[in-house]
Amino acid sequence: MLEIEKQEYMNLKFENFVDTLEGEDLLDKTVRLDEVLSSGIMTGNEALGMVTMNKVQPESDIREKDGQIHHVIMLGSNSYLNLSTHPQVMEGARKALEQFGYGMGAVSNYAGITDIHKELEGRIANFYGAEDSIVFPSGYGANVGIVSSICGKNDVIINDAANHASIFDGCVLSGAEIKVYPHRDMKGLERILSRLPEEKTGRLIITDGVFSMDGDMAPLDKIVELAEKYNCRIMVDDAHGVGIVGPTGRGTAEHFGVMDKIDLHVGMLSKGPGGLGGYCAASKKVIQYLRLYARSYFFSTALPASVAGGLNEVFKLLETDNAGRKQLWENTEYLKQKLSEQGFDIGHSQSAVVPVMIYSEPVLFEIYEKLRRRGVYVNIVTYPAVRRKECRLRLCTMKDLTFDQIDRAVAIISELGKEYGIIK
Repeated sequence: MLEIEKQEYMNLKFENFVDTLEGEDLLDKTVRLDEVLSSGIMTGNEALGMVTMNKVQPESDIREKDGQIHHVIMLGSNSYLNLSTHPQVMEGARKALEQFGYGMGAVSNYAGITDIHKELEGRIANFYGAEDSIVFPSGYGANVGIVSSICGKNDVIINDAANHASIFDGCVLSGAEIKVYPHRDMKGLERILSRLPEEKTGRLIITDGVFSMDGDMAPLDKIVELAEKYNCRIMVDDAHGVGIVGPTGRGTAEHFGVMDKIDLHVGMLSKGPGGLGGYCAASKKVIQYLRLYARSYFFSTALPASVAGGLNEVFKLLETDNAGRKQLWENTEYLKQKLSEQGFDIGHSQSAVVPVMIYSEPVLFEIYEKLRRRGVYVNIVTYPAVRRKECRLRLCTMKDLTFDQIDRAVAIISELGKEYGIIK
């Protein structure tokens, strides 16, 4: 046992357990971490890995690590449109399951795909007005595979500072030079672009469409202008935008009217679509390249046909804008209005992701714990996802929430906000 007083664990941060210390065995860091997590001091990890007892729905039962079951209003799901339980989607998954079983047993490039998979890739391509698309069995693997295969040691990648971790991991694996501009700062982006050496011609600007921790959108109209001025390609990961933002739900690029200006349309099938996997829609030549060079595609077993079958029905709904986007937006605006009326700082969200700023980690940990036990489930966000001084609760609205459920949730959040001095 470490010779350290209990309260001193508060000073041991996430990054203290990343590196092996001098004189330590490789796995000693896991022992140090366990001592902290078992100390009784709140770390924000208390609710990680709980068990959900229901399908994704507005009110659910969750089982804590201590075995207690709480009935909660669900404000922590990425299934914004509740498509994972849509009857048409479930029937599509059921039919594919009966036809092909629960797993494919092979990677996509061998014998791992069916006509159901090919239909899904065709629907995604059509959704973006692209020539072709590729579906990865995981969203994380999509970003890692796309970036690390398209970019190499002679290239430069320019990232928004708030891009998803999977994008940065792909950048590191690529071996390319990595530049980062302050979040949504177009002057910062142009400053970087203007200083790139002329011989550095392999240039890729990467940005989230909707940023997962703030809910705001990248200014893609300005990014397109700068990309054209400085001869860059553009990749947009619109994980939290697909099916939600834009005049017909086609995402951030549609919102800004630049659908045809984006070279790599990347999205996740696990957020609004409610399934599993990730994708890239682009030219036929780019997709052909990714099928051969994206290692997370080439060396991963294909998405189960049942998931692909359900997602085909999802995109039928998205293509015609019949997935419930209007109702989702009504709920989102209502939630934002009620939180703002109570005095919470909810940032500048432009999506179904709504941050509630707390600014103090110890307070965040306690509020998060008490919310669950009083009947509201939200997500907790702090380092390394955001800076500690910008820690927050992250609320996600869903189409099937009622105003009554939102009112009850906001009332509980407000009680705790007043108790801890977050609001007056």
